[in-house]
Amino acid sequence: MAEQNNALPPKTCAIDKLVTIEADIDKVINGKKTATRRNGRYADIGEVMTLKGQKCIVTNVYEQKLGEITDKDAMQEGYQNADGYKNAILSIHPGMKWEPEMKVWAHEYELAE
Repeated sequence: MAEQNNALPPKTCAIDKLVTIEADIDKVINGKKTATRRNGRYADIGEVMTLKGQKCIVTNVYEQKLGEITDKDAMQEGYQNADGYKNAILSIHPGMKWEPEMKVWAHEYELAE
């Protein structure tokens, strides 16, 4: 795992931009959302984000193709299945096409004690 850490490219955005939609913030605080996928890298492993006073620690960051997103991945994102996640993403980003080969950065996190 440490080797993968060293291989991560520089962040493209700040961690405070990782989860910004109010409904998603509530899902994180309620433990129903434990991952966010973005087209850039927003956090380092071990970095902490604070949402409404609740701290969350980033536990994993990795690249993934949209076509590789499983129902389990979608559940981490707070959706029932991959189709629900796909539909939500396309509704948030009008005009976006779902390209199975497009790479995104998965950021996994957990609530801090």
